[in-house]
Amino acid sequence: MPVTTASAAIHITPVVIKTFIKHAKRKGIKYKDGDTTVQGWDDILYDEAFHIVKAFIELGTKNTVESLQAFTNTHVPAPFWCAVVPVKIPLSSCNKGADVLIEWFGPEDLKHVVGGERWWQIRGLEWIDGEWITEKAYLKEADCAHNRTLSDEEKTIIGMEHLDRVMLYVHGGAFFWGSINTHRYQVIRYARKMRGRAFTVNYRKAPQYPWPCPLQDVLAAYFYLTNPPPGAVHRPVHPSKLVFAGDSAGASLCLAALTVLRDLGIPQPAGAVLISPWVDLTHSFPSVMKNAATDIIPPHGFIHKPSPLWPVHPKAEGGYTRVVPTRTKPPPQPGHADKLKPDSERIHDQVRERVRQSMETGKEVHATDLQDRPEDIPSQNEMQKEGNDDHPETVPSGGQEPRPLTSGGPIQAEKDADHESEMDFWEPKPPKVLMEDPKATPLELRAQIQLYATTEQLSHPLVSPILQGSLGNLCPLYIIAGNGECLRDEIIYIAHKAAHPKDYPARQGVLREGRRQKENAERFQVPTKVHLQVFDDMCHVLTVFTFTDCAKYAYRSIAQFARHVIDNSSEHLARNPFPELHRPPSEISDSESEDEDVARHHPSSGSKSGRTRPHGTGGSMDSGADRTDVALYRSNEAIAELEVKEGQAEKSHSGASSATAHDSDNEDISAVFMIRERVDVFGNVRPMEPAEEVEALRLKPLEIGVIKEAPVRRWLAGQEEWDRRYKRTAEHVIRKRRQYEAKAARLLEHAKEQGLVHDEIHPQRSRLSTGDSISSESIGQIEAERRWGPLDLKDENPPPSAIAGRHDTSEAVALLKKTIYHNAPATHRTVPKLKTSDAVRAVFEPHDHPIKPPQQSVSEQQVHTQLVPMHGLRMWQSLVELFMRKSRKKVLRGKKHASSALQSTGDKISGAARSRSGRHPSSS
Repeated sequence: MPVTTASAAIHITPVVIKTFIKHAKRKGIKYKDGDTTVQGWDDILYDEAFHIVKAFIELGTKNTVESLQAFTNTHVPAPFWCAVVPVKIPLSSCNKGADVLIEWFGPEDLKHVVGGERWWQIRGLEWIDGEWITEKAYLKEADCAHNRTLSDEEKTIIGMEHLDRVMLYVHGGAFFWGSINTHRYQVIRYARKMRGRAFTVNYRKAPQYPWPCPLQDVLAAYFYLTNPPPGAVHRPVHPSKLVFAGDSAGASLCLAALTVLRDLGIPQPAGAVLISPWVDLTHSFPSVMKNAATDIIPPHGFIHKPSPLWPVHPKAEGGYTRVVPTRTKPPPQPGHADKLKPDSERIHDQVRERVRQSMETGKEVHATDLQDRPEDIPSQNEMQKEGNDDHPETVPSGGQEPRPLTSGGPIQAEKDADHESEMDFWEPKPPKVLMEDPKATPLELRAQIQLYATTEQLSHPLVSPILQGSLGNLCPLYIIAGNGECLRDEIIYIAHKAAHPKDYPARQGVLREGRRQKENAERFQVPTKVHLQVFDDMCHVLTVFTFTDCAKYAYRSIAQFARHVIDNSSEHLARNPFPELHRPPSEISDSESEDEDVARHHPSSGSKSGRTRPHGTGGSMDSGADRTDVALYRSNEAIAELEVKEGQAEKSHSGASSATAHDSDNEDISAVFMIRERVDVFGNVRPMEPAEEVEALRLKPLEIGVIKEAPVRRWLAGQEEWDRRYKRTAEHVIRKRRQYEAKAARLLEHAKEQGLVHDEIHPQRSRLSTGDSISSESIGQIEAERRWGPLDLKDENPPPSAIAGRHDTSEAVALLKKTIYHNAPATHRTVPKLKTSDAVRAVFEPHDHPIKPPQQSVSEQQVHTQLVPMHGLRMWQSLVELFMRKSRKKVLRGKKHASSALQSTGDKISGAARSRSGRHPSSS
């Protein structure tokens, strides 16, 4: 059964019941034992919500990737009190994002690392879906000084223009699921609390559109805001009036986009909020394994029921195995993937060995087929002794860094040409796994583990920002993590790496192989201002659980950060980027409190208050209970100031001697570049322990960004279980792929018969009129801004999952059909008429149409359904609202009880006083 509202309800209902029973038992044991410690799990609402989310994600792994994508990319209407306006980011903005990435990569990396310049620019839609979001109460009457009649949606966008605080939010979902619909409720809250507007982007997702497709779309959204294309309703948003924000994969995309902007000298936004950023796709930090039980991430990672899309290899056949003991000597070294840009010596060695083994076996040998004699393969320890790619002293023979291939006159130019031609024969060997036992023989990865990028690309700094040469010179960052999440360690590390560029360098292998990274390590040494907060007991993306005390504080703190960095000048932020240290403190009215929001949208829920501590936990009055998010934020402001006074916040050397420089109440506390805090379950902050006591910060650079045994074995155990469970499904997938390939071949053959002509390499960018090139009976057109299509991939090497380079999935065929018959790229000279037989077939296809363009990939195009009121996303939103009201009512009961108790006590004291006063005269 696919992922639907019904299947989710069937799967989750038993989980809700079991969680309730287990929660009651656990609370009973704590009460019996007199245990008064407070944990996040003590809150029944968080306990239930945590297990609901975890159960839903696990349900997704028992279904196909497309099924999970379709469910989470279903269009769901917004709540009535919000102003939400859908917009389309046009191809012109997409092309700006592409041009920036093309400049960033350079021709060599584009060809050998990315796989080409064209495949990742191909898309099904002529736009990217986006949304403007704010509170309806914030709208003003639209200024209709336009030369045309405005639609209601355009008037709403104009009615937001006075809100100069803008948040560009990039949703998470492991780079392959989720959408603007799954995160809309959270984004609404950010817009409301910062008293501004938000913009969300429905970027393309893997595995159909793997890296760098999502990154291009995020950059396109940024340029759409800051440099609107013709026809856009909104005025340009200055970067200083905009903040990036994102969670999980979305936060990683934000960070990657920031480094691209920084490297190319393009103005950055005023700041960025990174919520549980996934910055190390190699899983090299300890918490990935240690925190599995306390996080919502599935036990074996993101594995899925086979489909024509994923996994690339649905079953072991033709000698293919997902993981085997290594069959070759280094390179690559254990823990590393092979180079995508090797030197000539490596290429010669591989070609010579492949030719030799081909002659011995009588068949073509690829890099994955290479084998050394078993007795010649050393242990991991011996491999590392022979030479570690990441050891600082390990450099090419002669002891010098290799010279750039592009210098040296005509002789060198001839060598460069020879090198490029040799590269066409290069194939990276399978990555080797770093084993826990140094005497063991390393494992060899034959399968792609992550959906976002190939294993060879995982260590690229735009895939795993943890491996950036430097994260200095970025805009101010507010970084949030849950102490119970699997990504905790890498989040803590990335925060310190940004604030201390010199103390947390990238490993030498990354700097040697990446020209730009080596330059960045030298260029960007100014510490980035960072506020890091790690929340006790919380799991991945704690802001999902909006009803918890600590999440309420997080929303308030995020909003105040956005306000501060947008409302103040760059000179002011250079002195103090932290709102907690702003003097005088920023004004926050009581009407902005969390509980006022609930009361405004749900008037029956009572008057404003905060939520009480979970029943039975004990605790003091200053725990954070019975306080609004505003009061809690104010309390934490005072603690932040105390941290600075006591030397627990990190200050620049220029301000080290001015710890008490803010003698005036109107002067900011300046020169602080990093605040490190932990936050308890009630939202109270405390200083984080010293860096030397944090396990994640003790890792050496050469231990980061490597492929380690434990995560691989965990993934493999789950994948092998899925291979057994879905064996028949995998066989059916292979047959389906053949059918789609035949369908694509027939489609292409018929298109050529109908007059398809295209210029394979050079798009006709200057063509203004294409009427002569379109059949008079055609229903399509040539899009001047659509640069490339699936027929333009000569000399390109897209990743194996990318549908731009495939013909064996329904979505790949739909993309091919649309770019031939409906919205052709500028490389096409004709748009043929659809053959009658193909039109008849389209009538019987569920996602096709005889006249209209076929439905594009669910990783890109939203699904529209007639059953929206009953959709699971709406139900989750309603459930969160219910938990918010329950949370609030619990506080009201606690306050009323406390108030009556205090009143009763006061009456008794007054009565006793009057009694004593009455007896006193008679005794005299």
